Amino acid sequence: MIDWLEKWYNSKCNGEWEHQHVLKIESLDNPGWNVEIDFNGTGIKVENVQWKLHEISENDWIGYSVMNNVFSSSGDPLKLNLMLEIFRKIINNEEFDNDFF
Repeated sequence: MIDWLEKWYNSKCNGEWEHQHVLKIESLDNPGWNVEIDFNGTGIKVENVQWKLHEISENDWIGYSVMNNVFSSSGDPLKLNLMLEIFRKIINNEEFDNDFF
């Protein structure tokens, strides 16, 4: 997924887009990951998705939302790849299977 994200990001960089739109991956102190990807200006439009949380336990959880073409997701320390996979599926308008939610 990191290779895919690098290629996707690189394809959007045009000297302006990357200065105006956020792509952020950061750690959380609970512990976990937080991802924010603003895909405005890419020509991709998706419906808003209210925050969806899938929590099996305190140490096994993931959630995401899409508001105004900004994908936001948080998850436990082992969910970064899944968070990026959810983003990819959303912007490619792919259906989620039971492995997600």
